[in-house]
Amino acid sequence: MRGMVLAALIVGGFAVSTAAGAAEAPKFVVVNPDVGVPVFPNDITDRPYEVLGEVKAGVRKATIFSKDASQAKIYRELWERASKLGADAVVKATYGDSHVTAFSWGSTAATGIAVKFKTAPGAPAAK
Repeated sequence: MRGMVLAALIVGGFAVSTAAGAAEAPKFVVVNPDVGVPVFPNDITDRPYEVLGEVKAGVRKATIFSKDASQAKIYRELWERASKLGADAVVKATYGDSHVTAFSWGSTAATGIAVKFKTAPGAPAAK
């Protein structure tokens, strides 16, 4: 009897975690396949957009022995801030080298421009 209850709990927990994982998949209008978020180092010229503003992010190392921040981590930080503005993407994203500051063993600053697309993909452009 205990075995059946344990098996039911395991299978039930798997079903719940699978359903929760499927519901968390974000929907982006466009996505940078290299990093998995809609942040791009260049401009998007194939669709019109309005500029929402500049976004800035800083990624710090936990210790002196930690690795420098990856491009994916930096772009995720930029996207987190841009999504709070209601952006569809971040363009012209730039970041520098990691450097030691008074409060961090290594900090990387990044900037980009948060944009909102004027038309949905596949929709005819307004004339």
